[in-house]
Amino acid sequence: MTEEEKQERKAKREEEERRRELIRELLKGTGYTKEAIFGPGGLMKELTKALVEEALAGEMEHHLGYKKGESPEEESENHRNGSSRKRLVMEAGKLEIAVPRDRAGEFEPQMVKKHQRRFDGFDERVIAMYAGGMTVREIRRFLEEQYGVEVSPDLITAVTDSVQGKVEEWRTRPLESGYAIVIFDALMVKIRREQKVANHAVHLALGTRVDGTKEVLGLWIAENEGASFWQMVLNELRNRGVEDMLIAVVDGLKGFPEAIEAIYPQTSVQTCIVHLVRYSLSYCNYKERKAVATELKEIYRAVNAEQARQRLEAFAASDWGKKYRVIVESWERNWERVIPFFSYPEAVRKTIYTTNAIESLHMQVRKVIKNRGHFPSYEAATKLIYLALQAISKKWKWPTPGWKETALQLALMYGERFTRHKAERSI
Repeated sequence: MTEEEKQERKAKREEEERRRELIRELLKGTGYTKEAIFGPGGLMKELTKALVEEALAGEMEHHLGYKKGESPEEESENHRNGSSRKRLVMEAGKLEIAVPRDRAGEFEPQMVKKHQRRFDGFDERVIAMYAGGMTVREIRRFLEEQYGVEVSPDLITAVTDSVQGKVEEWRTRPLESGYAIVIFDALMVKIRREQKVANHAVHLALGTRVDGTKEVLGLWIAENEGASFWQMVLNELRNRGVEDMLIAVVDGLKGFPEAIEAIYPQTSVQTCIVHLVRYSLSYCNYKERKAVATELKEIYRAVNAEQARQRLEAFAASDWGKKYRVIVESWERNWERVIPFFSYPEAVRKTIYTTNAIESLHMQVRKVIKNRGHFPSYEAATKLIYLALQAISKKWKWPTPGWKETALQLALMYGERFTRHKAERSI
């Protein structure tokens, strides 16, 4: 170690010791209890007040060009003009500070801007609590109990409403030109419309990029889930830049596959097997579901479409098939949309045989909105679900498990359509 480095290290130690000595002196005057340090009139609050006011004084000094108590080097019509009181809302409680003024009214403080009533970080904290599923009433009670801050419901609503611009920006953002797999589904939430509370469909599209990472392409709310509404969604996706999707996975909604093929004629449309199984089991009593599910599993785990057809016919001829003819009819009705599944290799089947990915997303969203009896408007529902989606998607840092093998099979099946989009992502 050089002599210069030794001197620098010594200076740092001495500076650190001076800070610690100052802290010890402050604590001698207040005490070491939690209340004395963090309480309403505690040391932390007084320090924050002193630091903020000192920073504001420094800003005023820079603005005028001379220190308090000194005379300006040049004659100036602008001088200090006392201070005004301002009450700030912050997580640690309400803080009253003195904001310096100048005679010309030209001073624009940056530490605490004009008209600012909430300290930096407060809004983000409220939005995070709201995104986590806390209601306005719960947030208000939490701030009051934990920090002694009394905040009006209107203030909390105003803070959460501030994300509305980000919501619209997110909903209209450009998308990638191609996705390997897009899963379409809807969940139902209660919303008040025209003085009536009823279930409304929140439509979600979950895309898997060619590198295996996931992205929520958007959310759309309507009174009901229907093929015509999904067609509007698909047109919007195309307008936002989605030129191609290799595989689209949908539930058994009538007319939905045709709507996709009208806009994306090259896309392979696959009916979700799990949706079909769940629909089938809804006709069985609880004790019989496991046995019927085992029989149906034999169908969708067949090696190819021919074997799957044989197993469906065997199920139809069995006692279960005879008892639940409606199940056989539902499979036969959707058969043309089921059999593409059997043309895919095992790696791709594992990825698309179910909409578990989007159902997992639905489950996480429901955890956030479960405390809401209903939403007062589409805007309120959109705002909270958007915040929930943003929090959930932060965890999606890695490709879908087993994606390397899936990507290889997709490249073999779709050739240039897959490799072109992969090349575009690597640019």
